[in-house]
Amino acid sequence: MGVGLAGFLDETVFHQLLHWHHFYDRSTSTAGLVSDGWFHAGSWLAVVAGLFLFADLQRRRVTDRRRVVAGTLLGWGGFQLYDGLVQHKALGLHQIRYGVDLLAYDLVWNGAGLLAVLAGVVVLRRRRRVPGPPG
Repeated sequence: MGVGLAGFLDETVFHQLLHWHHFYDRSTSTAGLVSDGWFHAGSWLAVVAGLFLFADLQRRRVTDRRRVVAGTLLGWGGFQLYDGLVQHKALGLHQIRYGVDLLAYDLVWNGAGLLAVLAGVVVLRRRRRVPGPPG
């Protein structure tokens, strides 16, 4: 669910509301809009798949809230880092924003992704509290 939520928020906020970039900016604006549509559909598909997996855990009564939160943070942060490092820098599909110095944007974007990954690892590795004997 974390990958889908990160993609959905990225597409909604940065692509549609702020108009900072499209998923693919190396062509016409029409190609950019079409790429945004495919990206949005893929994001929602990831959210729906995550909800089905969550519903299956609930049905089997094996949901571990800690793992759900950790997985969401790891997916979100992993997507953010992949987007910032691979799509923005390595492949050059788009940048966070155009016409500005990118350093601050890149640091915040990738830093937020790294923080989410680290938070997911901390949540995942945190030991469960086992209730001790009364007394």
